[in-house]
Amino acid sequence: MSAPISSAPSPARTVLVIGADGFLAGYILAALRGSGWRVLRGVRRGGVLSEDERYCDLTQLTREQDWRPLLAGVDAVVNASGILREGGRQRFDRIHIDAPLALARACVSVGVARYVQVSALGRPEDGEFIASKHRFDEALLALPLDAIVLRPSVVYATSGSYGGTSLLRALAAFPGAQLLPGDGRWPIQPLAAEDLGELVARALDAGTRGVYEVGGPQPTSLRDYQRQWRRWLRIDGQRVWQVPQALVSLQVRIGEWLGRGPVGETMWRMLRRGNVTAPQASARLRETFGFAPRALSEVLAAHPSQVQDRWQAQLYFLAPTLHVAIVALWLLSAWAGWVAPAADIDALASGSVLQHLTPVALARITATLDLVLAVWLASGRRPRWALGLMGLSVAAYTLAFGLALPGLWLDPLGGLAKNLLVLPALAVAWVLAERR
Repeated sequence: MSAPISSAPSPARTVLVIGADGFLAGYILAALRGSGWRVLRGVRRGGVLSEDERYCDLTQLTREQDWRPLLAGVDAVVNASGILREGGRQRFDRIHIDAPLALARACVSVGVARYVQVSALGRPEDGEFIASKHRFDEALLALPLDAIVLRPSVVYATSGSYGGTSLLRALAAFPGAQLLPGDGRWPIQPLAAEDLGELVARALDAGTRGVYEVGGPQPTSLRDYQRQWRRWLRIDGQRVWQVPQALVSLQVRIGEWLGRGPVGETMWRMLRRGNVTAPQASARLRETFGFAPRALSEVLAAHPSQVQDRWQAQLYFLAPTLHVAIVALWLLSAWAGWVAPAADIDALASGSVLQHLTPVALARITATLDLVLAVWLASGRRPRWALGLMGLSVAAYTLAFGLALPGLWLDPLGGLAKNLLVLPALAVAWVLAERR
């Protein structure tokens, strides 16, 4: 009797995901892996890469030939990259058009069959972020390539948040009452990041091409959106404090000028105009992909909140407040170290080991160090390094002065004792420095 013929399992298809380190991409990667795809992660950071990573810096890969080696063995591409504002070499045309279009043309030339573009829902007049995305969408669909463009509305996740969604969650979780931009009547059509990931995975297998707007089943007002998040976070109170629209606009303009902040001019215009899909968009998604995003209430009901969710939401405004307070404290310390009279410094060190260490010069040097650290932290560059050095300096000051001048522990104003609070505050700021 002959043995049954066993068929070897077919090898997994391979998809290259551009922008794989982004917030949305994490959910897209999970959905692709769950659908049986072998995923290659296109990342911008250099250094040693893991086996499933490919170096894809869109500021450099702007020619078709740049992408061809990266497409070896790839069956499909998902582009989830994008920037909300320009800075340095990261320009809208380069990141949203030149590099991904070179990638799409390389897909045509080497025979990669499928390209899914994660774009954005909005109008070109909202700003260059949207306009550049849509210019690429049109160029992509003009190529002889099986391509699908997904244009999502506001994307959220119960397991985390990013940028504007972090801000909206923090506004909803504000103690005492939720803070509401304007009157909060503007309509949005939020969808879960997991649902967007599922649609991307299904789009890779769909035998169609074109543009699909993606949002929840029904529009909801920003006011109701925040109300649902506050209830999900289990924070009491239905009171609402409306922040005047003019004040929000001013804050957005300041953030745009500084190049920081979760909401830029484009996002603010989109929010005020309303960010909703066409009336039949949800039905069209279900007809084409057999799936459409769920309602916010359904998603929140399926994922109960935990205390860590409340921490994240309510620490959102405390983190920058703590940051500013630390900078201010170090600036005051630097100022005090420079203007303190030499006679007072010598009198303080008198009778201790410090009097033999040129205390006046030591005070001026440490004041200069405090100034350098304050400016460093205020710059926002490598904040954890600055905070770490601040912690080391405070520990050193506390140990040195605590041993050399033990009477300072009993200072009525608690000058040295306050360092026992400053040290954990710096540790908290170090943890909160990694926020999105």
